[in-house]
Amino acid sequence: MEKPREVFSSRWTLVIAALGMAIGTGNLWRFPRIAAQNGGGAFLIPWLVFLFLWSIPLLMTEFAIGKKTRRGPAAAFGSLIGEKYTWMGAFVAFCTIAIMFYYSVVAGWCMKYTWAAATGALADVKGTEFWATFSTNSSETVFFHFLAMTFSSIIILRGIKGGIETATKMLIPGLFLLLIAGVVKVLTLDNAFAGLEFFFKPDWSALTQYKVWLAGLSQSAWSTGAGWGLVMTYAVYMRENEDIALNSCITGFGNNSASILAGIVIFPAVFALAPLLGLSPQEVLSDTGPASTGLTFIWIPELFQTLPASSVFMTGFFLALTIAAVSSLIAMLELAARTLMDFGWTRKKATFFVWLAGFILGAPSAVNLTFFQNQDWVWGVGLLVSGFFVAFAAKKAGLSHFRENFVNTQGNDFRVGAWYDFVIAYLIPLEFVVLIMWWFYQAITVYHPNSWWNPIEPFSVGTCVLQWGVVILVFVIFNKKLYRN
Repeated sequence: MEKPREVFSSRWTLVIAALGMAIGTGNLWRFPRIAAQNGGGAFLIPWLVFLFLWSIPLLMTEFAIGKKTRRGPAAAFGSLIGEKYTWMGAFVAFCTIAIMFYYSVVAGWCMKYTWAAATGALADVKGTEFWATFSTNSSETVFFHFLAMTFSSIIILRGIKGGIETATKMLIPGLFLLLIAGVVKVLTLDNAFAGLEFFFKPDWSALTQYKVWLAGLSQSAWSTGAGWGLVMTYAVYMRENEDIALNSCITGFGNNSASILAGIVIFPAVFALAPLLGLSPQEVLSDTGPASTGLTFIWIPELFQTLPASSVFMTGFFLALTIAAVSSLIAMLELAARTLMDFGWTRKKATFFVWLAGFILGAPSAVNLTFFQNQDWVWGVGLLVSGFFVAFAAKKAGLSHFRENFVNTQGNDFRVGAWYDFVIAYLIPLEFVVLIMWWFYQAITVYHPNSWWNPIEPFSVGTCVLQWGVVILVFVIFNKKLYRN
């Protein structure tokens, strides 16, 4: 007798799980730094524009493909647009799985800092020294990587209702409560409203700079999880009469709301506390630090030391960061497990294999920051390719047909119009080309001007082309076997 297919029990459990997928460390960690470097309030305008011109259309596409095919990305592409395109779906899946390997390391960092804050180990420390001691202690970084992988794997082992639903129903409301509590506290600090002014008052002249628009597009593309294959995976478990359009909008706006709340915590805190340490707020906000850890793992511990009951507020902040990291890691693990289940594996066997492979293949990023940064560069930029492939799949299926039969399904509260066809067919390919050229331009002119072609340089064009090329070549060679299985 065939086992009943797993489904989310309600729209809101699906939406909460999708929010858990979208809201990650990029909301609390990357967003404030990128906003500070790109005009503060001015950055919010392109960031919101590209929510509609990249993220929400791709989220709709992923929801539609997953719901229609009931498969993970690799099998979904073959099912939707034909055997010869199976390798594209496999690349989408692999790209996010490759990110999972080192993202679990980041989740481990968050767990370590939460524990250190709760036990008072962050009291009266220099942020740089604490980070240096921790990050060079391989046994400790590997242990917390193991802890993050194990905790998240146990959740997906329990399935949709008993695992992912139960976990995200606790994690995501808890995350928003922690952020709201942080907002209430920081707004009582002296000079906090200067931070709000910086965050929300646009410098209109900044909008004439193309870099601000590219930063807004990059942040929207990476933060919402659109084009990653994660929403496609969760859509496998959608109920039949589920609203694709509204769920996509709620996911996009919910993700951006978390970023806004994080900004309302970070900017007032920095503007109020940085002067107490003799630092300028802009200096703190813009400091990238090793592996982009500057603001979160170096300055936050030092800034929060100036508060009464500092360990309480540090614990709350890093707990929120941990929740964001784990909720996204759960989605990545489910994508990897779903891919194996499409090959006929049981959930138990798939979860064990993903846990073991994730721990082993993530260990190099846990012990070597240069390797970590290389993988973040290669597969972070690779996500732009994934987004393009998702748009290509919808176009290949016939956009009008795809929109009317897969997006505008029974149960939608509003219909998606022909604007969707235009965005998917023209704007997303254009945005992809512009973004990929921009990041490669950065590699050629800034990161490695004399060796941008060298595949062993951590941020080169060569390392992207080589690693993507090897993965794509393998999938193309085994394309027919992937499709048959």
